[in-house]
Amino acid sequence: MASNGSDRRPVIGITTYIERTRYGAWDLDAAVLPRTYIDTVAAAGGNPVLLPPLGFCDVSFLDGLVIAGGADVDPARYGAQAHPETLGLRTDRDGTEFALVENALAAHLPLIGVCRGMQVLNVALGGTLTQHVPDVTGSSAHRPVVGQFGPTDVEMAEGSAINEILGGAATVSCSHHQAVDRLGDGLAVTARSVDGVVEAVELAGADFVLGVQWHPEQDAEVRLFKALVARAGNGK
Repeated sequence: MASNGSDRRPVIGITTYIERTRYGAWDLDAAVLPRTYIDTVAAAGGNPVLLPPLGFCDVSFLDGLVIAGGADVDPARYGAQAHPETLGLRTDRDGTEFALVENALAAHLPLIGVCRGMQVLNVALGGTLTQHVPDVTGSSAHRPVVGQFGPTDVEMAEGSAINEILGGAATVSCSHHQAVDRLGDGLAVTARSVDGVVEAVELAGADFVLGVQWHPEQDAEVRLFKALVARAGNGK
């Protein structure tokens, strides 16, 4: 990992997904990721490296890790049957990302889980998910339209890392219909939306392991990623 005083940008792995993709004259399977992740990590001072869901879970070459957003986590991972609205399951991503989280935690690697990534973190630590938030809140405010982001007001817990980084309250961009239910071992809720949905979690005792249910990369919110890169650059 990067050492203090090194000019090398910390290497930040970002998970991707395999999708049928069309560009130019081509129509083929590709490893894809919204460019906003790449641009925001680069703007934060990191060297973004894309990690496809091929089952490789080596983190030894990384200084930090971002588990990106995407499709629903397979509810079998937390012992539940699929809700009718639980769609688009990707076992390739689940297998790779759960292994990456396990290895990153064992290596004390700084980590951010974004949207699905926060849910992966929670389930990897033994937690469960609410499979369809509107069943609980009576509202689709967290994902007003599939494929679009909705503004969500969140309030952060005093003394938390997320509060220190972002300053207590914020309006963020969300696109999720699932959320944390039972917390995974060692996690604490550090932000909620005004309707009570868990919007951030942090791992007690870790230097920097947190999840956000919103999409900071969509808002070019570089402060979270700067905090990740700063921890990654410490060579821990």
